[in-house]
Amino acid sequence: MDKRIGAQFFTIRDYCRTLSDFENSCRRVSEIGYKTVQLSGIGDFSGKDVRRILEKYDLECVCTHRTPQKYLSDLEREIEFHKEIGCRICGLGAMPGFNVKKETILQFAADFRPVIQKLNENGLVFAYHNHAFEFEKLGEKYAFDIITEEINSENFKYILDVFWLAYAGIDPAQFISERSGRIACVHFKDLKIKDGTPQFAEAGAGNINWDAVIPACRKAGAEYALVEQDECDGDPFTSLQKSYSFLTGKGFV
Repeated sequence: MDKRIGAQFFTIRDYCRTLSDFENSCRRVSEIGYKTVQLSGIGDFSGKDVRRILEKYDLECVCTHRTPQKYLSDLEREIEFHKEIGCRICGLGAMPGFNVKKETILQFAADFRPVIQKLNENGLVFAYHNHAFEFEKLGEKYAFDIITEEINSENFKYILDVFWLAYAGIDPAQFISERSGRIACVHFKDLKIKDGTPQFAEAGAGNINWDAVIPACRKAGAEYALVEQDECDGDPFTSLQKSYSFLTGKGFV
């Protein structure tokens, strides 16, 4: 597992709409100390511009989140984009529709099997990010595992989100341990209870058992750990700083 803790740019998506804002955000993320990033929620920039800015601030993109439409409608451009920015892991934020009807899963698998194969032929990896809805059971199985079975490809990897696992009532450390060899990235975000409801929090500021999660990630062969916070109480860069400080105290750099 890469010990460089990364920043998921979905956290700062509102500060990445224009190329100049994206560059300023890269500068601020680099100044915090992050060395790796996942690009999600940024503007529609060229791969060459993204690569130029990342290199300027000594950042490496290790994963993306792109929309389903980009993969399905313009796959060649997506392949070119990932190669231009030097990123091997092509991420998808969620299954279209955010529902787990069997017919939806079958359609998703049918649509994305050729995408995943084409990425593999080009030396790229496809990785799926979970929320909580994939842990509804269809019969005796989680929808998450049915999706994996229907895709039926060794090039189908996971971006496991510990917040959403915990939110769904799943033990993140145990689940990660049971998926050894399949995990591309893990999203590190904490879950706190405020006013009786689960909310997003900086790593270390909630109820996730990081002393169990971090060793489980390493043992399972997760490639990268990335800080993500969907919603922040204040400045998202301050939240990224707090998570960075906590996680470097846990052995990341």
